Amino acid sequence: MNFENFSPWVNAALFTVAAIMVWIAGTKLAQFADEIAEKTGIGREFLGILLLGGVTSLPELAVATTATLRGVPALSINDVLGSAAINLVVLAVADIVSGRRALTAVQGSPGMMLQGVLGMLLLAIAAMPAITGDKVILGAGISSWVMLTVYIGAIRLLASSNAPQAWRPIGHLAKADKRPPGNGERQSLSPLIIKTVVAGLVILVGGFTLARTGESLAEQTGLGTSFFGVVFLAFATSLPEWSTVIAAVRLRRYELAVSDIFGTNLFNVTIIAIVDFLHRGGPVLVEAGSFAAFGALLALLLTGFFLIGMLERRDRTVLRMGWDSAAVLLGYCGGLGVLYALR
Repeated sequence: MNFENFSPWVNAALFTVAAIMVWIAGTKLAQFADEIAEKTGIGREFLGILLLGGVTSLPELAVATTATLRGVPALSINDVLGSAAINLVVLAVADIVSGRRALTAVQGSPGMMLQGVLGMLLLAIAAMPAITGDKVILGAGISSWVMLTVYIGAIRLLASSNAPQAWRPIGHLAKADKRPPGNGERQSLSPLIIKTVVAGLVILVGGFTLARTGESLAEQTGLGTSFFGVVFLAFATSLPEWSTVIAAVRLRRYELAVSDIFGTNLFNVTIIAIVDFLHRGGPVLVEAGSFAAFGALLALLLTGFFLIGMLERRDRTVLRMGWDSAAVLLGYCGGLGVLYALR
C-alpha cells in the first residue's frame, strides 16, 4: 500500500486508528504479563524486560525496518532515540497516576537500578559515533557491534545478578505490589500465552501502520524526518509503553512498570544495530549526526534523574509527583527546544 498517495487527512486518520490499536493491545499486555508472572514465578522485573520490554518495542522495530528499507534511516534512528526519551516521560506521568507518594520511593530495587545504569551505558555508546566517527565492519558500524555485545552481556548480567538478594534499600516498599491486582477470574497459562501473542501481533501491525503513515506525514507536513521522528512518531510508537505502564501502576505492579520502561530502552537502542545492518550506506549513527546524538544524551540524562530518585528515596513530591519526575518533564521540554533548533 502506497501511503504517499493518500491525503494528509487520510494518513492522519490511519495514524490515529493504529495508535488506538496499539494502546488497547498494550493495556491488555500488562494484565497478561502480570498473570504470567504469578503463574510461572518469574520475577516481574525480569519479565518486564523480556516480555513487556520486547513486545512494546515492536512498533519501533516496525518503524526501523520499514523506514530503513525505504531509504529513510534517519527516521528510524530518531524514532528509536526519541522513544527512549519519551518512555521516561511515560514513567513521570505514571508517577502522577500512582498516588501521593513518589514512584521511586515505593519502588527502587537494586535490579531495576542495574537496568537503568545499563541503559545509560548503551545510550552513551549510541551518542559516541557522532563525535568520534565510525567504521563499517561486516556490514555494520563498530558502534553497532559494541551495542549488540553490551546488550547481550546486560541481559546475561540481569539474569544472573544477585543484587536483589545481596542488598535491599531501607524502607523498601515492594510488598505494596502484592495486593490483589483486581477482580476477575484467573486464567490458565496456555490461554494467557495465546492472548499475549495476539496482543503482540496487534502491536506489530499497528506499529507498521504507524511507521508508514508517519513517514508520509513527515513529508506532507514539512516537519521532516528528524523532528517528526524524534517527537511525533516516537510518541506514537511509545503508546504500548503508555498503556502498559499506566495499567501496571493501576494494578500496583510497580516493578512491571519501571522494568517495562528500562527494559524497552535497553532493547530499543539495539534496534539501531538492526538499522545499521539493513542500511546500505555508511554507519547510520554517523549519518544521523548531532541530532541523534543529542537525542541519546537526552534519554541518558532523564534516566539519571530517576536513578537519583531511586537512590535518594526521600519521597519528596511536587504536584502529585516525585521531584525526579518533575525534573524529567522539565528536562524533556528543554530538550525538545534544543532538538527543534537542531532539526
